[in-house]
Amino acid sequence: MELHNYLRALRQRWWVVLATVMVALGVAGFLTVRATPQYASSVTFFVTSPGQGMSDAYQGGLFLQQRVKSYVDLLTSDRLAQTIAAEERVGLTADEVRSRVTARVEADTVLLSATVVDSDQARALRLTEALAAHFVKLVQTIETPPGAKDAPIKIEVVGGPQAGTEPVSPRPMRNLVLAGLLGLVLGAGLAVLRGLTDTTVRDGEALQEATSVPLLGSIPYDGHARSNPLIVGAAAQTARAEAMRKLRTNLRFVDAQEPARVIAVTSAVQAEGKSTLACNLAITLAEAGWQVLLVDADLRRPRVAGYLGIPSGAGLTDVLIGEVAVEDVLQPWGDRSLLVLPGGSVPPNPSELLGSKAMADLLLSLRELTDIVIIDTPPLLAFTDGVVVAVQADGALLVSRGGKTPRAQSAAAARALHSVSARVLGCVLNMSKENKIDVEQYRAYRRGAPTENLLGTRDAARDAARNGSDSARIPPNGTGFGLPVDTEELSRVSR
Repeated sequence: MELHNYLRALRQRWWVVLATVMVALGVAGFLTVRATPQYASSVTFFVTSPGQGMSDAYQGGLFLQQRVKSYVDLLTSDRLAQTIAAEERVGLTADEVRSRVTARVEADTVLLSATVVDSDQARALRLTEALAAHFVKLVQTIETPPGAKDAPIKIEVVGGPQAGTEPVSPRPMRNLVLAGLLGLVLGAGLAVLRGLTDTTVRDGEALQEATSVPLLGSIPYDGHARSNPLIVGAAAQTARAEAMRKLRTNLRFVDAQEPARVIAVTSAVQAEGKSTLACNLAITLAEAGWQVLLVDADLRRPRVAGYLGIPSGAGLTDVLIGEVAVEDVLQPWGDRSLLVLPGGSVPPNPSELLGSKAMADLLLSLRELTDIVIIDTPPLLAFTDGVVVAVQADGALLVSRGGKTPRAQSAAAARALHSVSARVLGCVLNMSKENKIDVEQYRAYRRGAPTENLLGTRDAARDAARNGSDSARIPPNGTGFGLPVDTEELSRVSR
């Protein structure tokens, strides 16, 4: 994993880092508040050897430095602790005394420091005073040779005993800083680890790498799309609708030499939003003035009629088995130049129907009837239906859901299309994480944009299309998807 991948993992999962830091700060704050304040009292001893001459002062100093190290253990010994605990003013057992005492030697010196930490400031001072007095006596007793009056080593108190006025523990600022740093490191590690183990498609770059096909669009997630899946009404002025229009533009210029007029919309697995995207793509194309036919070829779970709110009694299945003519089941939708061929009855053999000669003949007739045909197909990995339709279409549009579809499944879907030599126009990242900066720029630009003239122009074009005037004709292949619209033929089919 390269450096930019680590940085991308941190950028995508910044909330993990933030949450970890906040948890660490919360735990540190809770423990700090609940902790009992501890006070420290200290005393410093100086170890010397009286009676040394100048000749042996150096050797005596080295001896004392080695000797004073043993006094550290003596300060926390059972013998000294029992002596101190025997005093009534201390009020502690020998084990409690030992647990409160720490000692250390100042480096390269003969200075010895002892610190007593206790929750009672006054008791910490009393314990330090008792420690200082009894330690000096204990050293004199131990170091005095048998039969001698004085010990060769002398210990004097040169600092303290003294107690601090402020508690040494807890230290709120230090605890919070350390907790924040620990949370930052731990959060970054979790974010990177999540990035290493996350196999889903998170952004367009990852999808393009997985499928090896161009990225034609990234449709941001919209919380209102579940209740309002179509980009009509108020939803037509959202970032999701604008992303669909960008997809429409990219489709126009994906191959100017060989424009695709029959487009199969498919996905790797279910619940990736391909049916909704097919409907909205057809709507945006119709808004631009093309005559569009939306075909629901997902004969296993037809959804188009439900999204568009049209009857779904008869449709593609009935046409393919020869029970009805296609002209009888085509349904106009809204006031746009959009026709819909619903799925109809659910057949027992969808793959055979979609791969039949009747389906090939139907697509040829529909190609001549309208400018663009959008076909919603089943997922590629679960069924072969989508591959069968994609082969017969001019190109396929592969839809993957951001943060949901595994990269391996998107790659497998692309391979399934390439294995049958189907033309893959590109991929679309659906329900992706929206870029807040782009959304805000879009909204800010919309607030200052005059729309009255634009709406009037669009209404005039729509009225011209209804009246069948020459202005309703679509430009030839150099500037659009297809050929001019035969308004008489459309009116005949729509009846």
